[in-house]
Amino acid sequence: MENVQKKPVQICETALRDAHQSLFATRMTTEEMLPIIGKMDEIGYRSVECWGGATFDACLRFLHEDPWERLRKLRDGFKKTKLQMLFRGQNILGYNHYADDVVEYFVQRSVANGIDIIRIFDCLNDLRNLETAVKACKKEKAEAQIALSYTLGDSYTLEYWTNLAKRIEEMGADSICIKDMAGLLLPYRAYELVKAMKEVTSLPIDIHVHYTSGVASMTLLKAIEAGADIVDTAISPLALGTSQPATEVMVETLKGTPSDTGLNIEKLTEIANYFTPIREKYIANGLLSTKVLGVNINTLRYQIPGGMLSNLIKQLSEAHKENFLTDVLEEVARVRKDFGEPPLVTPSSQIVGTQAVMNVLTHERYKMVPKESKKLVKGEFGQCVNPVKPEVQKKILGDEKPITCRPADLIPPQLPKFEQEVAPWKQQEEDVLSYALFPQVATEFFKWRQAQQTGVDLDAADTRNKAYPV
Repeated sequence: MENVQKKPVQICETALRDAHQSLFATRMTTEEMLPIIGKMDEIGYRSVECWGGATFDACLRFLHEDPWERLRKLRDGFKKTKLQMLFRGQNILGYNHYADDVVEYFVQRSVANGIDIIRIFDCLNDLRNLETAVKACKKEKAEAQIALSYTLGDSYTLEYWTNLAKRIEEMGADSICIKDMAGLLLPYRAYELVKAMKEVTSLPIDIHVHYTSGVASMTLLKAIEAGADIVDTAISPLALGTSQPATEVMVETLKGTPSDTGLNIEKLTEIANYFTPIREKYIANGLLSTKVLGVNINTLRYQIPGGMLSNLIKQLSEAHKENFLTDVLEEVARVRKDFGEPPLVTPSSQIVGTQAVMNVLTHERYKMVPKESKKLVKGEFGQCVNPVKPEVQKKILGDEKPITCRPADLIPPQLPKFEQEVAPWKQQEEDVLSYALFPQVATEFFKWRQAQQTGVDLDAADTRNKAYPV
């Protein structure tokens, strides 16, 4: 253990965001969170990740909750602990790029309502898509953490990652996160990666891994030995499977070493005891499938995220072509190369996967091209690590010229238009942002909210939990 760093490791607890997002589709309610946050506040976490990601959409769409109100309630309860959110760069929390004025305003209101740390990432690791969010974050005096979407491929060398780390420090970020959504970061690779990054940057390094492939705890341990400063974990009832390693296991593993977290296992057990019946509830109502709690070794075999693999199987099953799975998996690798080797995360994983299925089922490559593939090839999501293969670009775009600038440079200011459209429903400043990200879903929520306030029977418009019981 001579390589173990000589300082305590800090813990980011994911129970209130990524853990339930990964295990049961972000359906934990604010009501379920509030009773335990007083005890969580006493633990001594570096931060509690509790907002952003899919929580915003799920609150409005399925829970009939105002996500901004959730944040304010959490802020009221957490007196000592920093609150953290996940932010998709120029996509904010949605699925399209937004104009800079919307990004800046979203950051400003997030911090005003209680966020201390904003983890900002881009699905292609195109740092241009993070510039506006980082500047806005610094202006509001919040901590800007840039997350790198970890992936595998010929172009993703140690030099690639260390160059990004240097550029992130130059951008003015406060910390770096290595974000391994698919569980692809193997333990010894993590050691090499953290060690190499530590040689080029003085920024704290945070490791975020999912347990999908079964290696995550070992990966965290090797990353800590190499000098990682922060690790993301989930309290045990909400850990493992497609979630993160368990907080208590990490705390006990490091106990008595120079990396000792200093966290109290008795207090953590109280937190675990609180979340155990919540876990059981979601297993009983079917939202937490025990299938996601095991190890999916195919993640490592095919270097494809578990969610993407199951999506490919579903697409083939619907077409009654399950026997083509091996062909599709091989085609995924080829399409990814053709498109510039993007990381396989939302939305690029869906785009590459769907294109591979179409190529195989039509028996002709790029005979059918969905509009999302065209957007990726055109550069509307940003720049991939490699250029798109010229012959593929020609086949998909024809004579259309690809975008080479930062995509958001082509988007004029959007806030005035959103303000005008949301005016009939607006009750707080933040409503314009809810509407900007999810116009239809937010409008349905605003109608429901108004009906609740006026006592009007809105059963017909109330879609709460029809598809997903809470």
